[in-house]
Amino acid sequence: MITSDQTIRLIFGLKMRQLRQEKGLSFAALSQTSGLSVSYLNEIEKGKKYPKADKILALSQALEVEYDQLVSIQLDKKLAPISDLLNSEFLNNIPLTMFGLEINKLIEMIAKAPVKVNAFISTLIKLARSYEMQSDDFFFSALRSYQEMHDNYFPELEAAAKQFAKKYKIDVRPPVLPDQLIHALKEVYGYTIDEQALSQRPLLQGFRAIYNPEKNKLIINDSLSSNQKAFLLGKEIAFNYLGLQERPILSNSFTVKSFDEVLNHFKASYFSVALLMNEQMVVADMKALFGQKQWDSERFMDIMYKYAASPEMFIQRLTNLLPKRFGIKQLFFLRFNNQTDSHRFHITKELHLSRLHDPHKNELSEHYCRRWVSIRVLNELKAAQKTRLGRKHVMKTQRSRYIENGNEYICFAIGRSNSPTPNTNVSVTLGLVLDKRLKKKLRFWNDDKIVRKEVNETCERCTLAKCAERVAPPSVYEAQRTQEKIETALAELMQE
Repeated sequence: MITSDQTIRLIFGLKMRQLRQEKGLSFAALSQTSGLSVSYLNEIEKGKKYPKADKILALSQALEVEYDQLVSIQLDKKLAPISDLLNSEFLNNIPLTMFGLEINKLIEMIAKAPVKVNAFISTLIKLARSYEMQSDDFFFSALRSYQEMHDNYFPELEAAAKQFAKKYKIDVRPPVLPDQLIHALKEVYGYTIDEQALSQRPLLQGFRAIYNPEKNKLIINDSLSSNQKAFLLGKEIAFNYLGLQERPILSNSFTVKSFDEVLNHFKASYFSVALLMNEQMVVADMKALFGQKQWDSERFMDIMYKYAASPEMFIQRLTNLLPKRFGIKQLFFLRFNNQTDSHRFHITKELHLSRLHDPHKNELSEHYCRRWVSIRVLNELKAAQKTRLGRKHVMKTQRSRYIENGNEYICFAIGRSNSPTPNTNVSVTLGLVLDKRLKKKLRFWNDDKIVRKEVNETCERCTLAKCAERVAPPSVYEAQRTQEKIETALAELMQE
């Protein structure tokens, strides 16, 4: 965390460096006129030292500026964005240490090249404004990077879930029942559980749970399924057992206050899923499934049902365990939301391990490829919901090959109603890069029962001439082709 004293030292150092360079003075020359050593001047400019009044006076005389101008925390126009940055909460919210950065090193970097850093910061601000990026966009992006750095596997959280279960005698044989967790919250942490209050307030029925810290009360939506309740209860246990202080009070929608809050929410969610889906048991089940010669979607779903897991819990758990326990690190996770009265599909969560994979979030209002299995399950679910035979889950498997680059994935997607949010469906997808390593891990990879589709990123970027699923013209592709023709014509003209 950057302190006010650090901010004052850095601003003073930046101002002194700027004045020294404007006057063309070297450290040696400034040292001679001010009477201060070169090493001391260097530490001032790096923001490590703040001189006493007599030394500031000597510097003001040597630099030919007023004393008050030198000690003012205001920077001129060139350095103003850096001053704004230092006086904001931005640096305090960036998880620098998580990425191996130290604040002092960052301060030194800014001190060495303030104008370039200024330009970089201005660029970031302009991009953020152009694409309407908010602070929570940054926080969640930082969280995804954190997950990717660790292959989305956290042994300390796995161990904590096992230790809690052992200490408080939680039976982890699937399914883990909510009653066990309610008992633990009440007896160990003194919680009050209320499953009635939300049903009496229509405006709040979209929330799955609300925590009242003053009364240590967890208010749960009574329309939740057993697995949704178990997941929420597991998160509450995690906040307490892991000692996570900064936390949201709303379960499924909250205003982000800090990165610590986002990180703690993730840790609690991870702990909960690890508690409900024991690592060794899930690994054994998936090994048996992957060893089959033929793909069996029913068996895949049976594993999910065995743990009474929601589709997101199940798929997220696989993103934890496949990289670590199976060596499958080239994967992505996507979650889509779709209003039942709309043909627009929105990615609300994504994770990419090892690289940014082809299916990813696009903020340009383009139409995601309707051949993606993520969207196929949502369309099929919507159609089923209009009949009396509406299904609880729709599961599809697909081999997706990208037209432009030939990248191929085996994708597993599950669609479901987004209860308790009305008129909304959600799909979650796990995609695995189909390379030589995966072919050795999944014996069924070439099963003819798995649908194969050529896909692209969005309709606007797609070169496929005949596509029954297309919902928008290839405007971006056509614009690129026009630009290529213009460049060719210019090159030909230059050769004449």
